[in-house]
Amino acid sequence: MPQAQANTFGPVDYVVFAGTLVVSASIGIYQAFTGGRQRTTTEFLMANRQMGAIPAAMSLLASFMSAITLLGTPKEMYVYGTQYLWIAFGYLLVIPVAAHVFLPIFFRLKITSAYEYLEMRFNKAVRVAGSLTFSLQMILYMAIVLYAPSLALEQVTGLNRWIAVCSVGVVCVFYTSIGGMKAVMWTDTFQVFMMVAGMLAVVIQGSLELGGFRNAWEINIKGDRINFLDFNPDPRERHTVWTCVFGGFFTWLSVYGVNQAQVQRALTVVDLRRAQIAMWINVPGLIAILIISAMSGILIYAHYFDCDPMTNKDITNQDQLLPLFVMDKLAFVPGLPGLFTACLFSGALSTLSSGLNSLATVWTRDLFQEFCCKEMPDSRATFTSKIMSVVFGCIVIGLTFVASQLGGVLQAALALFGMIGGPLLGVFTLGVLFPWANWKGAIAGLVTSLLFTFWIGIGAQIYKPAVWKAPVSIEGCNPLNETLTNVTTSTAIASSVAFIPTAAPYNPPLNGLYNLSYLWYSGFAVLVEVLVGMAVSAVTGFTDTSKLDYRLICPILDVMFCCFPQSFRQTLRCGVDHDINRLHYCCVCKDVDKEDIQNETITATELGEIKDGDVIVGLLNDSVEQQMK
Repeated sequence: MPQAQANTFGPVDYVVFAGTLVVSASIGIYQAFTGGRQRTTTEFLMANRQMGAIPAAMSLLASFMSAITLLGTPKEMYVYGTQYLWIAFGYLLVIPVAAHVFLPIFFRLKITSAYEYLEMRFNKAVRVAGSLTFSLQMILYMAIVLYAPSLALEQVTGLNRWIAVCSVGVVCVFYTSIGGMKAVMWTDTFQVFMMVAGMLAVVIQGSLELGGFRNAWEINIKGDRINFLDFNPDPRERHTVWTCVFGGFFTWLSVYGVNQAQVQRALTVVDLRRAQIAMWINVPGLIAILIISAMSGILIYAHYFDCDPMTNKDITNQDQLLPLFVMDKLAFVPGLPGLFTACLFSGALSTLSSGLNSLATVWTRDLFQEFCCKEMPDSRATFTSKIMSVVFGCIVIGLTFVASQLGGVLQAALALFGMIGGPLLGVFTLGVLFPWANWKGAIAGLVTSLLFTFWIGIGAQIYKPAVWKAPVSIEGCNPLNETLTNVTTSTAIASSVAFIPTAAPYNPPLNGLYNLSYLWYSGFAVLVEVLVGMAVSAVTGFTDTSKLDYRLICPILDVMFCCFPQSFRQTLRCGVDHDINRLHYCCVCKDVDKEDIQNETITATELGEIKDGDVIVGLLNDSVEQQMK
């Protein structure tokens, strides 16, 4: 097989790609001059809390299913095989916990920043620590997200990646800073459809070129890419069934459960029931994008099974495999390269806009309004939020160079979720599920878990563990010269060996920790946070649970044993008075007239037996709560 052809964009491709950017910017302009014209923080940051389930679902899906997923998953299939697909079962575990354990608490409190919860549950110091930790995570993550499609665009069009970084970053900052949350969510909705359309076009055309996807599957079986049955319980193995399902669960729970970008989108929905529906819609959406992306990786190997592009010098980074495939094999279809590039940048734009808006929210609400100007007028707070969107956009563009040094984009992004998102998930878990924990335990656990995960993550970058890679071949390549023939032949022989170690200067102490799979970083962080947090709380004095606001604690055992007798469940509540809150968790249903609730004649006993709690919460007011108390 000769080297890949240097195909470039045609006029139709530029029209398709430019059209995507124009539509995204137009949505921002439209939202800037309609409705309340983004003059209040409620509208700019929370879309007036009037969004429907569908745009919220699409925005939730787009926020973290970015170009990283679209580029990284095909590379994962090509290099390591299909074992990673077990993470789909992790998604199935994440959504119920996020929608029914964490989200009801945030909804009841009617907060704007998720870290307001940490102040209510612990104190202001924990809130600030959480906000700063989240900021660090999102800034680094968005730099990776912006770099990934720019790398692809360089492969596809020859445009310098740094010009692409600046161009796309400017477009995103523009529509985010003028259109606010409504612009972000409606562009996300448009961009989800662009992502799916682009990837489907690649999969369909790629399958047709091979005479059907079944032929691609058979080639991958022969190439040792189809591997689903690794049940090794060792957490140091990169991907196993247990690592992908349960390690992936903790990794993605840190996103859907407590990440400000996701929580903020869910809180823009009219009521809790529709917000939970929006989250549940993400289950088929996440799995569909995962499968489509994986299919493209399988097709890539089927096309290059006898001439590995990396060995043949067609690409310089394995994250360029999908762009190479599109331009080398599918560029003869007018508009397909443009649609594919629009698909990648739609993924990047949706994540960047969500991240910039959430960062503006956190810094305005948790830092500026708390420390710099507590009496800040709403108009000034709105202006501050817009300025912060621009500032963080510039910071992210500047940090993209760091992202270029992190290796594979998919693993880098998920490792970042674990290293920083994991400790954040841990502090929220400590607050929501452990009523005895105090603020000293929360701070100590957060700092300790961050130190441990950064130590492991950085150690893994320095002392890279040996990992299994599927074999590659260059038998079908036409080498450029005899030297390349000798080099690539040696490479092909080496790559057929089960383990390909990366040399390290020496075997460092505690090397086993550095070999921990990146998908376990988040679960490890939660474990450290809970153990250290509870230990420090025990030493410094547990929180008096009888004085806790019931709205801050999830009665998780009520959820698990909701059909058991009231007297039994009462003993499981750890002293927290959840009696007036049973409507959220009880399975028993009793007819109660909604007019009685509005007229404040309902009794606490009747209220405790209502299943459709989220509707009633919307009708409940302070006088009713006081009456029940």
